[in-house]
Amino acid sequence: MPCDITVRELIHRLQTYDADRIVRLAIAPDFPFAHYLGALTEGHDDAGLHCVFLGDGGQQSYLPRPVAVALRWTPDTTGQRERRRAVPAISR
Repeated sequence: MPCDITVRELIHRLQTYDADRIVRLAIAPDFPFAHYLGALTEGHDDAGLHCVFLGDGGQQSYLPRPVAVALRWTPDTTGQRERRRAVPAISR
């Protein structure tokens, strides 16, 4: 996804989901959390561009691992099994 998206693009992407689903913000890829969506407002960013800002409404919980995997924030290890090295028996 591009770094900058428009309100139109965000609405278009959200329309692919069930309209009754709850919205959460996924925050901090290195230590992932789920946050509530807070207030919405508009203003200008540091470059002077007119933007809509989605506020952080506070932490809900840790981000579920399958969500972090889907966002490619953490590797999918569900199909991997630990290999055990065979240790030869000691002859006496």
